Amino acid sequence: MSIHYIDEIKDLMGKKVFIRVDFNVPQDDAGVITEDTRIVGAVPTIKYALEQGAKVVLASHLGRPKGEKKAKYSMAPATVRLSELLGKPVIQAPDCFGPDVDAIVNALQPGEAVMLENVRYYPGEEKNDPDFAEKLANGCEIYVNDAFAVSHRAHASVEAITRKIPVIAAGFLMRNEMTFFDKAMQNPVRPLVAILGGAKVSGKLEVLETLINKVDKVVIGGGMAFTFLKAMGYNVGKSLVEDELIPTARAIMDTARAKGVMFYLPVDCVVANAFEATATNFITTAQEIPAGWMALDIGPATTTLFAETLRDAKTVIWNGPMGVFEMDAFCRGTYAIAEAVANCFATTIIGGGDTDSAVRKAGVENRVSYISTGGGAFLELLEGKILPGVNALEVSGK
Repeated sequence: MSIHYIDEIKDLMGKKVFIRVDFNVPQDDAGVITEDTRIVGAVPTIKYALEQGAKVVLASHLGRPKGEKKAKYSMAPATVRLSELLGKPVIQAPDCFGPDVDAIVNALQPGEAVMLENVRYYPGEEKNDPDFAEKLANGCEIYVNDAFAVSHRAHASVEAITRKIPVIAAGFLMRNEMTFFDKAMQNPVRPLVAILGGAKVSGKLEVLETLINKVDKVVIGGGMAFTFLKAMGYNVGKSLVEDELIPTARAIMDTARAKGVMFYLPVDCVVANAFEATATNFITTAQEIPAGWMALDIGPATTTLFAETLRDAKTVIWNGPMGVFEMDAFCRGTYAIAEAVANCFATTIIGGGDTDSAVRKAGVENRVSYISTGGGAFLELLEGKILPGVNALEVSGK
């Protein structure tokens, strides 16, 4: 890709640099940030720009305010956390454009930064409105996209704004995301193993159809596995099944067989009589799930099987948990696979918010090669789609 990165821009001193970050981070009811990975991930780019003497204008969204100003979606907590991480104050703007914001931006000194207020306070953001993008640009001379996680959205601060600022580039976090994706999907060291979990086949259908043509092995866990198991003729009790996708599941397995792709499904599972943390549960084979019971985790034999598939892997992509890991009774399978991924001698790439959370709860986040900050963006790359935010950086030729 012909994308320029921030460290390829020769002179940032005194320049107004607009950096789109993704500080859409979880907070508790008191507004305290509970997980700051995305903020931490953007620090290298922001710090570099500040050290080069840039006047930095940061922009992000938080939550879904639906075009209205709502205090609970303010960027202020993220700004406080960023200031702590940088070791220097970042100004919190009262809005994302307007005279008051202009005054703050124009008063910035080299090496200072301001955080604009939530760009989704205005409908123009999600509508990719060029007029709104021009207001955000605010006379900035350089645009940097370091928000991979929203680059699958053609929004004003991601896509339209690239036509309002003369010099555009990507940040270091974006470079990491694209570099590891290329390692996994464009030039993988083989065997390449894809582990897919989560609730529904429908959410991963296009990913599966793309991966079948690229990988050597596919491992399926989570609720989505039971559509495939039912397609094989198994009784799966009350386990989650998308009956309308059973023919599609059969077709995917047929394609894998025809292409020589190894396709792994659970051989045992933990079943419960209700979708509750305190429900009665036991382990049974995948062929013997009783009527009225539902599978909520993979079992120990499956854990061993799945771990074994990784023994000779050289590249591993994992998206989606193996069960309802948020409940203690059904977390063992997901955590065991996290440990297996961390132990394998391969380039290991984790994608998706739930998988990210599971890896961190399992305590192995420092033993995987890369954890993507993108959920939807990561999946769309796996599907082979072109991300509007990335495409805007490439096609402009600036």
